[in-house]
Amino acid sequence: MDAQKLQLLALALFSLFLLAKSFVPANNFLLNCGSNANASLYNRVFIADSARPSSVSLSAERSVSLTDENQSPDSRVLYRTARVFTAESSYGFNIKENGTGTHLVRLHFSPFRAQNFNLASAKFNVLANGFLLLRGFSAYNMVLKEFLLKIDGQVLEIMFSPLGDSGFAFVSAIEVFSAPKDFIIDDGARLVNGDGIESYKNLTSQVLETVHRVNVGGLKLTPFNDSLWRTWIPDVGFLVFESAAKKAATTHVPNYQNGGATREIAPDNVYMTAQEMNRDNSTLNGIFNITWDFPVGSLGAPHLVRLHFCDFVSPALNQLYFNVYINDYSAYRDLDLSMLAVHVLSSPVYLDFVVDSDDSGVIRVSVGPSDLSTPSKINAILNGAEIMRLVNPIGLHANSKKKNTWILVGLIVGGFVICCLAAAGVLLMFKCKKKRAKPPRRVESAGWTPLRVYGGSSYSRMSEGTATTSPGPNGSLKIPFVDIQAATNNFDKSLIIGMGGFGMVYKGVLKDNTKVAVKRGVPGSRQGLPEFQTEITVFSKIRHRHLVSLVGYCDEQSEMILVYEYMENGPLKNHLYGLKHPPLSWKQRLEICIGSARGLHYLHTGSAQGIIHRDIKSTNILLDENFVAKVADFGLSRSGPCINETHVSTGVKGSFGYLDPEYFRRQQLTDKSDVYSFGVVLFEVLCARPAVDPLLAREQVNLAEWAMQWQTKGMLGKIIDPNLVGQIKHSCLKKYGETAEKCLADYGVDRPTMGDVLWNLEHALRLQESGTEEPCEDGNMNGMDYYATPSITTSGPSGNAGAEKDDPTGSSDMTTDQIFSQLMTNEGR
Repeated sequence: MDAQKLQLLALALFSLFLLAKSFVPANNFLLNCGSNANASLYNRVFIADSARPSSVSLSAERSVSLTDENQSPDSRVLYRTARVFTAESSYGFNIKENGTGTHLVRLHFSPFRAQNFNLASAKFNVLANGFLLLRGFSAYNMVLKEFLLKIDGQVLEIMFSPLGDSGFAFVSAIEVFSAPKDFIIDDGARLVNGDGIESYKNLTSQVLETVHRVNVGGLKLTPFNDSLWRTWIPDVGFLVFESAAKKAATTHVPNYQNGGATREIAPDNVYMTAQEMNRDNSTLNGIFNITWDFPVGSLGAPHLVRLHFCDFVSPALNQLYFNVYINDYSAYRDLDLSMLAVHVLSSPVYLDFVVDSDDSGVIRVSVGPSDLSTPSKINAILNGAEIMRLVNPIGLHANSKKKNTWILVGLIVGGFVICCLAAAGVLLMFKCKKKRAKPPRRVESAGWTPLRVYGGSSYSRMSEGTATTSPGPNGSLKIPFVDIQAATNNFDKSLIIGMGGFGMVYKGVLKDNTKVAVKRGVPGSRQGLPEFQTEITVFSKIRHRHLVSLVGYCDEQSEMILVYEYMENGPLKNHLYGLKHPPLSWKQRLEICIGSARGLHYLHTGSAQGIIHRDIKSTNILLDENFVAKVADFGLSRSGPCINETHVSTGVKGSFGYLDPEYFRRQQLTDKSDVYSFGVVLFEVLCARPAVDPLLAREQVNLAEWAMQWQTKGMLGKIIDPNLVGQIKHSCLKKYGETAEKCLADYGVDRPTMGDVLWNLEHALRLQESGTEEPCEDGNMNGMDYYATPSITTSGPSGNAGAEKDDPTGSSDMTTDQIFSQLMTNEGR
């Protein structure tokens, strides 16, 4: 416990140096109400409302400015004054045209006695543009009320309406400022109840009242540490069973990624602390949940539950799977944070849920192990939680005549609409009898701009005209959502064949009996949108026998779905150190490496700038029914540098264990970054072990470093897969090891091109298949130099050189001599 306290104390001190990047809202109104002087709070200046700017108006026929003379001089100046309204009154804020959208509205109340007023006895309503924020409100202590609401017009009116015998209302300070773009997303939340899980629509049209904002596993955070000036409180008081949780913390700043959380969603310090399962508690078995109870008071009222996650506790990607429950309903099963975080550990993400409070006025949140967790890696985490009540969006005005008028208008309009719908329904029934129903009209995604892609799709040609057509020379890649639902039996969990950084992958069969792999992003979420768009853009430009083909995509109904050709034998990784498949022979492994190298070589050289994959690893090399290798997953791909450039400057993306160290250091991307990753794959194929394995001894954790030590000693044969012992010839292993070694050079300039890598792998295969040399049992090898030219007859420049480039289908019906002929010319390289 002392070590944990010291760690949290160090984190608190460290956080002083991690002030969040300044957020500048388009609209920013800070009022010190009832005062003649400005006041400062958390380095923000609140303007005296007596000297308010022209953009703020005050409609108050009868109001009084009060000052609490009894407060000590060192108390907060902001809470020593108040404006008291003895009749219905309002503040008006002029909203900039470019500043409409979601705003944060904060109302500060400090009840004190002054002159003839006891502010604690006030009772009143507060409305914002007709929406009731507070009903029959009284403040008995210093309190802050925070709301989020969407402003579409040019004016925000905040009205105070006295009620009952008190006869007055008051406010001490007001904040109104723009929220960041996409702070609340219309279709980004899941509705959780006993009927299952579905997307919650039109969330931005709701008024939200903040009830709890909790820094799970951490200390209290003040507005100094938050770019939106929020306060986050510790979670200890909400834990149901404190001994089930264990605090975790890191001093590393989170890896913010496009499409994930930002510092405005939650500050660094929230994502740098967490509660994880306390597996050291001997009184608990391995299967238990961490549970928090958040009292909300409102029985049965709907609430937005925003949960924050950042996986800094796992040693590698795809190691942590857990379930999320809200009010004992399953809210998210088998959550893999690396799937949401675009292949990067310690990358913040958040999930939104809408749920009703239970009969006790409590919202219960639990996280616990998933069925996908391995016994040694059972864990679950939570970094932060926010609970916001959905305020009933019905205006409550003091003038009952206006209220009754609007009710009458609503009844008349509602009746008219119902009649129109009934008439339309009757007409539609008659029309349907005479005319066959048309295919369903495509509903564009609410979360992004529809994509227009010019690429061919075998599905669009074979689906009997059901696919929507975009302008393009070769048809469309778009597939209707209903067809994908049918192909996957409505995303049946039994058809899940994998998970990745983008989403779940399902096996499916289209109506023309084509087998496909359907990769579905998290419904309603924008996380992964850049990857989705990149994948479609890249696939619309390329086609090659050793690259997985994109059959189509769907961006309807807030969905992001990619449909690929089905690869019967799945990822290469599963055949190297999985338990379900027999070991691959050395010749099979060589041919798989050669096929992958062909695909990458085409990527790098098939266009003027080329394409850099950025995420080469054994899970992104797929095998068809004949074990032909195809490179997949182009979500992180980037166009290569222009002719007059040496690199692409970009943020670091990729997977741990495969990441080019030079790219990581300099953030300068070249095609040699793919070469480095491919070098790791070569050792992975040879040694049949993961690129990173934290369960091994320290010197063996990183495969690339460990294998290079044996390679430089000339003893690579000592660490090969035991299933390969006796299969590999000395000269072949020497050539293969040298190729991998060159790929893993510290600097890109020292690494070969993918054309050179392909040439050397073909050479290694030829060495393996020729002669009668004894197979390799250890590291004492003899062989040719790295760039030695084999003694073969070539077809010369006028032969088949460049055939692979001209024939992107990459036919394998070529002799070894023909392949070498390609690679011995500039065109082939």
